[in-house]
Amino acid sequence: MTTTDISAADDGGPTAKTTVTSFRLIEALKDRDGAGVTELADDLDLAKGTVHKHLNTLRRLDYVVKDGRSYRLSVSFLGLGTSARARLPIYEVAERPLEDLAAATGEVASLMVPEHGYGIYIGRESTGEQSDVDAKEGDRLPLHATAGGKAILSYTPPADREAIVEYRGLPKLTENTITDRDALEDELQLTRDRRMAYDRGEHREDRHCIACPITDRDERAIAAVTVSGPATRMKEKDASTDFASIVGSTINSIQNALNDGY
Repeated sequence: MTTTDISAADDGGPTAKTTVTSFRLIEALKDRDGAGVTELADDLDLAKGTVHKHLNTLRRLDYVVKDGRSYRLSVSFLGLGTSARARLPIYEVAERPLEDLAAATGEVASLMVPEHGYGIYIGRESTGEQSDVDAKEGDRLPLHATAGGKAILSYTPPADREAIVEYRGLPKLTENTITDRDALEDELQLTRDRRMAYDRGEHREDRHCIACPITDRDERAIAAVTVSGPATRMKEKDASTDFASIVGSTINSIQNALNDGY
């Protein structure tokens, strides 16, 4: 599990344009309840015939469902995602510690792993009281604008970190997002010094998050544990809650289980 398997995406090797088009449509449908051929063609700047052909192919493979004139993703994708996640040893050992963390903090506890220069949530636990959850399991987030991502980047070798920033850039998501490389490096050094990262409205203005990295024996990040919630509530809790200790205990439980070979 690495942060730098982005290299394959830009190595000049051959790609299949038809596959790229299919996945552009899949990504477009992922964030919609459903969409028609015309809407997708306009949004992706594709010919209607091309869109229809790809959607029909995906439908025949049972990965797209057609409701009237609207298309949506099939739950067949759920099987692919859960199978991929089940093959990550860290997921199995993190589930119970994340549940305990959510109960202890009263906020959303998550496990983020690096992949292709993004941070992906593979586990999210809450007490059921949070009505405004900012992300879902499987969501792919920019590393520079999230607490979990900064925790991961701070324990990523400098050359690999530079490759990620060069390839993914530092897009501005809110007024608080760090978009300057030197400022980001300063932030990552602070994160490394305290072994805790903060997202103060950098991904979503109304959400705050804290995170700690999970590292391997070479002190390289393989994941991050995060706690997130509404900005106002997290500010209040930050002043009265020992997040470092609570999240640190969660990290220790996960790392001990990994070291025991589970």
